[in-house]
Amino acid sequence: MASIDLEKMLAKIKNSQWALADIDWEAPGAELITEEQWPKLKAFMSDLMWIEHVGARGFAALAKVAPDDTLREIYTYFHAEEQRHANAEMALMRRWGMLEGDEIPEPNINLRLVIEWLDKYSDDMPLETLGSVIPMLEIALDGALCKFLLDTVKDPVCHQAFEKINDDESRHLGVGFTVLEMQGHGELYKLAIKAAGTLMRPTLILGILSYLPLLNKMRDNIVEMGLPEESLYKVMKKFETIGGRTAEGRRNPWYQIISRHGRVMIDRTNYFYHVPVDAMVKASSYIPKRMLPPIPTWVKELTWNPVA
Repeated sequence: MASIDLEKMLAKIKNSQWALADIDWEAPGAELITEEQWPKLKAFMSDLMWIEHVGARGFAALAKVAPDDTLREIYTYFHAEEQRHANAEMALMRRWGMLEGDEIPEPNINLRLVIEWLDKYSDDMPLETLGSVIPMLEIALDGALCKFLLDTVKDPVCHQAFEKINDDESRHLGVGFTVLEMQGHGELYKLAIKAAGTLMRPTLILGILSYLPLLNKMRDNIVEMGLPEESLYKVMKKFETIGGRTAEGRRNPWYQIISRHGRVMIDRTNYFYHVPVDAMVKASSYIPKRMLPPIPTWVKELTWNPVA
């Protein structure tokens, strides 16, 4: 995957927009979801829908710190596309009888904590931080979660929706890795000092403390659903290969941090990492519901309705 021309990519994004109304949500195939699949699939789709919104909130923050108008407009489109993906996934949940009326699935505790952090602090994060984390999340979404869903669900409408979603995600990845490389220009020691300064920010430390338990919880949930662990290793390898394809990419300290963390996160035999992070997952499960942050107001933008 070579670095892309952002002007041409913006034109391609504008010409590739779609709407929920382009899909026939009443077409046959919903009956192909088995009773055995249904409960775990409902939890999986709910988490997937909220992960799309984590991405959307990240792109909204990136649009505010983009270094030029072209990238700012691209991120603004990506923000809207991630919201559309979430709406399409809700439409599938409603099609499969997982949602009633205008019901919106509840985010799990760890997702809610990450969403709260993004709402409060992501707008203050530098481009190189979010711009490096998001390609990892996108590649996991595209290369592991969505592929797993399509391998296990036979409903043709699901495949039709995810064909459109995956097309969008491929453009997100193209831009993501190009920006990751852009952030690797300059002298290594200056980049490292800047990254170290960002890592010491109390707000980023808070974000890391909410992000690590979410990754562990999601990792175990999808493996329990049947995703082969080899798929996670392939995703990590893909991030390392594409992100490190150029000297600029490899020079980006955030690429080095994220790729090394990814290797540790998917390796369940690394007890020095997983024991404390699993303890954080367990501790978060005891947070009383009344003490959790409220679901953000932008949740009102979610709709399964196939509007244009």
